[in-house]
Amino acid sequence: MVSKKVVINNPTGLHLRPAGIFCNTAVQFDSKITFQHDTTTSNAKSVLSVLGACIKKGDEIELICEGPDEEEALAAMVKAIEDGLGE
Repeated sequence: MVSKKVVINNPTGLHLRPAGIFCNTAVQFDSKITFQHDTTTSNAKSVLSVLGACIKKGDEIELICEGPDEEEALAAMVKAIEDGLGE
């Protein structure tokens, strides 16, 4: 298992378009990918789960990847977030 905390910098947080890119990045990997915000754990491969987390600009989330390609998955997720998730 690997994890890393990242801050969401998108102006409107994880609304539908960036949440879709977030999930599309996650589903490319075999590893289980979740994220924690406050006390809630959400599935990074589910758009409804991501939207339901209500992540806003400036929120810190902890990405958690567990599985055969966890290192690559974590690196790709962090890069997608740092690149602005298409915004």
